[in-house]
Amino acid sequence: MKLLGDSYFALFLFLLWHFVLSGQVLGTYVTFHVHNKCPFPIWPATAPNTGQPVIADGGFYLPSGETKPVTAPWSWTGRIWARTGCNFGSKLKPACETGDCDGRLECNGLIGTPPATLVEITVQADKTKPNFYDVSLVDGYNLPVLVTTKQASTNCTIKGCVKNLKNSCPQELQVLNQAGQVVACKSACLAFKLDSFCCRNDFGTPAKCKPNLYSKTFKEACPAYYSYAFDMPLPLMTCSSKEFIITFCPSGWGDDYQHSSM
Repeated sequence: MKLLGDSYFALFLFLLWHFVLSGQVLGTYVTFHVHNKCPFPIWPATAPNTGQPVIADGGFYLPSGETKPVTAPWSWTGRIWARTGCNFGSKLKPACETGDCDGRLECNGLIGTPPATLVEITVQADKTKPNFYDVSLVDGYNLPVLVTTKQASTNCTIKGCVKNLKNSCPQELQVLNQAGQVVACKSACLAFKLDSFCCRNDFGTPAKCKPNLYSKTFKEACPAYYSYAFDMPLPLMTCSSKEFIITFCPSGWGDDYQHSSM
């Protein structure tokens, strides 16, 4: 019996070592806890950068008050956003009022239609190095979002907005639903497609592309986010963690910028 027990133990060690070498053990993934504190359902979506795998099938339904963990491999880079006002049973395109991806529940790698608030993430393959993440309004805004590490730290937290940008969105940037309600706010680049707003061609450097009236409106409402391509100082977080919390419509709905609880 002892020999049989030794054999099983040896087999166990072999399999464990095999999984370690092949990267199939806990710790090879980073987890994003996507939390919906909006008073309505949302449909979070994910899109990988080129060469990266699709995570969470590219999209899912998330009722108000609920959280869903999403895992991604180390070295993953991509974006996460929330879609609003979706109706996938109608088979209409777009199926969502904001952030739609060709009418699909599972975006499967497709990038959402702007405007939508984007959480941009780069996870380092070397776990001794920090991960990079930011929130971008370069293509526009649809919801406030707060991003932090699970072990909450002020130095690792991108806070939500101090104002509901939909209320202060200039009329020429507004996106309305069928009921005439403002559901999103376009960036100046998206709305007017001018090089001076999009920071491209002759305006493709920080020296040539400066904040404008529209980007300043975005910055006033959401100081921790990218308001345009060359926003300074860089609103970019660099923190090491295996778990992050992404909260749409964080506490206070933008009323209390100092409140950073989940």
